[in-house]
Amino acid sequence: MGRDRWGSTVGALVLTVTVAATSGCGGSDDAVDAKPTAAVTPKPVSLTKATTEFQDAVTDYDAQGGCVSIEPNTCYDAMIDLIEPARDLRKAMNSEKSVAAEFWTEAYALINIMEKGVEVGEDRGGGLNNTASNRPDVFGSAHDLADWLDQNPVS
Repeated sequence: MGRDRWGSTVGALVLTVTVAATSGCGGSDDAVDAKPTAAVTPKPVSLTKATTEFQDAVTDYDAQGGCVSIEPNTCYDAMIDLIEPARDLRKAMNSEKSVAAEFWTEAYALINIMEKGVEVGEDRGGGLNNTASNRPDVFGSAHDLADWLDQNPVS
């Protein structure tokens, strides 16, 4: 008899929840009455600010000694610390209208190489004989991009 009562109770509870959900019990019409809000578009980062933040990230990486361990998965955080300002720089480059898009070709290529290195999702370690390492893609290209930005200023 205990099982039958338990089954009936659970069945009634499921039925009650189902009916309440489909009838809108407990809900409100606020969603219907609400006025639509304007979508907030984030303001693009200025090219000057994005350039400075990227170059500061490269400088900070160097000041901290870079990535000295050759062990895998010891430098992925440093890779992320460099790719994030590089992504902001790309957005700023996209919105910069004072120069032609072709001007940025080399910078885009270097950021793409960095993205390819980070896309792996891990740090594959270092060392001269480590041909699978993604560190040169990220760290080497970050330094090349910082140099390119120094050599190609946009005012």
